[in-house]
Amino acid sequence: MTWLNRDVISSLDFNREDLMQLFNEAQEMENYAKSKLNILDGKIMATAFFEPSTRTRLSFEAAMLRLGGRVLGFGSVEASSVAKGESLGDTIRMLDSYSDVIVIRHSLEGAAKYAADIATVPVINAGDGTQNHPTQAMLDAYTIWREYGRIDDLTIGILGDLRYARVVTSLIQLLSNFKVKLRLISPEILKPRRELLDFMNMRGMSYSLHLNLNEVLSELDVLYVVRIQRERFPDPVEYERVKGSFKVSPESLIGVKDTLIVLHPLPRVDEVDHRLDSTRYAKYFKQSALGVPLRMALLKLILKGD
Repeated sequence: MTWLNRDVISSLDFNREDLMQLFNEAQEMENYAKSKLNILDGKIMATAFFEPSTRTRLSFEAAMLRLGGRVLGFGSVEASSVAKGESLGDTIRMLDSYSDVIVIRHSLEGAAKYAADIATVPVINAGDGTQNHPTQAMLDAYTIWREYGRIDDLTIGILGDLRYARVVTSLIQLLSNFKVKLRLISPEILKPRRELLDFMNMRGMSYSLHLNLNEVLSELDVLYVVRIQRERFPDPVEYERVKGSFKVSPESLIGVKDTLIVLHPLPRVDEVDHRLDSTRYAKYFKQSALGVPLRMALLKLILKGD
């Protein structure tokens, strides 16, 4: 499928060929991540962020500006007419008439798909509900590809909130396009949901579940750490039971492969020790920085084509 005018709603919408085309384009965009191109001159991107965001929103805005386009939108419900009672549908119709592409983040599952059904311009899901954050998954996979030159045949550990973190669901769905071994580590009550386990089984993915990082640490090529998603817990008491239940520090990485990389979608709370930042394993700030060229590539492909 061509990228031109394509919606980005779920990781499931993209195959290996799509991703490799995106990754190659993003690698080219790395050369321009600190300069300005005129590829999207005259194009406008609307951002509709109904939930807080730093990296995703700002990297999308930076990407559009670097490509020569312009940005309009809002970064909170309070900054929009939704605070006055306007419906999501009416907000999307307004943005659709003002822009060439809409980037939306929302707390409700399916909000991005709903927006795409209404809008005539392409819609990009910047995170909705607890299931989808496809551009973060693209960035995560791209970072692994840039570090190793491949994704196939790697053993990837995902540690933390595997139940409520939408980045986990999207990443695993995206990784189903590659031959990887997954080691999923979490407290018992934060194990992956049944539907995600069913998906991995259906796709024939190699995975195992663990309660302790030490069980698998020595075999990992990638350790992807996810904070416990306090804002998504239906029961605050349940959150209190598991907060602070894991922490990655320099001392905890004894015996790992020299080539191990540690990733994190950020923001972090206390699950990754700040002392890890200066070690050779820490790649999460590079991961965040790559969000600009990755999203430059995405916007270029969607608005200008292959």
